[in-house]
Amino acid sequence: MMRVCSASEPAPGRPDNEDQVFRYGELVGVLDGATVPDGFDTGCVHGPVWYVRQLAARIGLAAADRPAAALTGNLAAAILAVRADHGGRCDLDHPGTPSATVCLLRYGGDHVDYLVLCDSPLVLDLGERVRVISDDRLRTAMADLRQKALTVTGTGGEPDDQATRFRRAVALQREQMNQTHGYWVAAANPDAAYHAVAGSLPLDGPDRVRRAALLTDGASIAVEQFGLFDWRGLLDVLSEAGPGELIRRVRLAEAGDGQRRSGFKRYDDATAVLCGFED
Repeated sequence: MMRVCSASEPAPGRPDNEDQVFRYGELVGVLDGATVPDGFDTGCVHGPVWYVRQLAARIGLAAADRPAAALTGNLAAAILAVRADHGGRCDLDHPGTPSATVCLLRYGGDHVDYLVLCDSPLVLDLGERVRVISDDRLRTAMADLRQKALTVTGTGGEPDDQATRFRRAVALQREQMNQTHGYWVAAANPDAAYHAVAGSLPLDGPDRVRRAALLTDGASIAVEQFGLFDWRGLLDVLSEAGPGELIRRVRLAEAGDGQRRSGFKRYDDATAVLCGFED
């Protein structure tokens, strides 16, 4: 059987949590909605909170209808259903349309199925080693875009200050979303689901999965940026003290660091889920 515990908190000072954690039977997932910077249009009357809640619900319905189907197919069906949920009131071809990362894990008795789309990693304890399943295409795209934003010259007397470079970077990032040479994320195009990192791993044998952690980047930052511990240490904190303790330590590190994330926010929503499997 699979045991699950989780915690999810909005960024300090923000009323809404744009992360979403859910469990539908043997399926567990986390979503991380893309925050819209102030002053940017999305072409949509809805926001990231609405989007992650709708997508989570639609993933649950797809799982109930087709419990044994591939996770990619069910995610594609969910994205298509949310597209219809907009009710024809939104420009779903707008490059800033609401979007979310996806991390899914499904218990199958003798195996688990997984899916990772964009930067919400899955961390797996395989006994003697820890495996991290991640989708690094956004990170790669952002590194390239930051360099372009610094080198591209504005037009029409546009000032070359930090705010202008940030607006330029956001515009460039939006152009790369759900493109072959860019990165893929759940938004309005169901084809994105088929670009996810997906597969299956055993729950028996020497390399079986013992523990699994589903994380949004607001929680994985504990390892990836702050270096509070390694991935096994993160799993141990989740197992021994719980997901809420991981988020507490992230908040302490954020407060002491004083740096902004993603160019415009100091704190991020944080979600961590621990799944444990009996022998």
